[in-house]
Amino acid sequence: MWEERYFRKTLAAAVVLCCCAICSPAQSQSGAPVLSGAAGVIGTNDNGVPSWQPVIAPVVLAPVGDHILIESRADFRGFLGRSNGSTGPYQGQFFGTLEYLQLDYTFSRSITFVAGRFLTPFGIYNERFTALWIRNLPEAPLIFPIGTRTSGSSNGAMLRTSIGGHGDWQLNVTAFSSCGTRASHLESGRAAGTRVDVLFPTRALELGASYERYLEGTHSNAVGAHLSWTPDQAKLQLRSEYAHSISGQGYWAEAAFLGPGARKPNSILGRLQPVLRLQQFYRTMPQFNDSLPATETTQADLGLNYFVTHDVRISSSFGQQFTAARDHHVWSVALTYRFLLPIAIGGK
Repeated sequence: MWEERYFRKTLAAAVVLCCCAICSPAQSQSGAPVLSGAAGVIGTNDNGVPSWQPVIAPVVLAPVGDHILIESRADFRGFLGRSNGSTGPYQGQFFGTLEYLQLDYTFSRSITFVAGRFLTPFGIYNERFTALWIRNLPEAPLIFPIGTRTSGSSNGAMLRTSIGGHGDWQLNVTAFSSCGTRASHLESGRAAGTRVDVLFPTRALELGASYERYLEGTHSNAVGAHLSWTPDQAKLQLRSEYAHSISGQGYWAEAAFLGPGARKPNSILGRLQPVLRLQQFYRTMPQFNDSLPATETTQADLGLNYFVTHDVRISSSFGQQFTAARDHHVWSVALTYRFLLPIAIGGK
């Protein structure tokens, strides 16, 4: 398929440029390639069935000159679970995923062109909160597959533009086109879409809308809207998304607080972060092939994060899911370590 061959060539070129950037001497610390990411372990008890996932998610940022940035993120994780529900011996599997490997070319402060494999720009959760060290709760929202086709990655090209309003507002527009790819660990669907965000910096408020047209199999549309509000004085983060597709529609709303000791970050209370998420999904096409809940589902999640240091976090959460078939609960606990270091060869 010509689309897949074209994407493979683009990806190979990005890999070569990334290697060249890493191996070239850095002129300054700010221009040095950087290795970042996180490592951790996630323990889950899903309705009485325990499992463990050791995870490492490296991120590479490699600048090439003044206008090109190559960035990539992978996810390597094992899955250890009992072979017979909660009584059998533990068995393990290994999974590796290339979440993105993209070349960003900055024409100006307001226009950036992206080519390669990138996170599908639908809503706010996929691009901003899927990273292991950023998400407030271990599980993604129920409606995450809408607009992202489960994997969350697209292969193709993307254009980002930004228009400012003298600091009072900012309009961001993103448009993308993705080709259908069936290569192992590089899967993506043929689709096109756009996202529009309006940011009000002085109010810490962002409003946006997304649209995607899926062009494989049964052609279908997905639309969404999102809101993010992070008032500094209230020490509160409010985020919410709504999404609608041929399969159904739903929403999630999440509030993350900082403890009473937020103004004293070295105190025990100042390191605590309670999190609450409410979400619902309404199924409209029972037999459609997707990864969304099979029936109408309501779920409430309560989490508590403790920041041991700036780089180490302990997380715990409890979720209760309500469906017509049965109620369902999930316990999770996670330990996450975030790392960051330059990887230039020949530089300081």
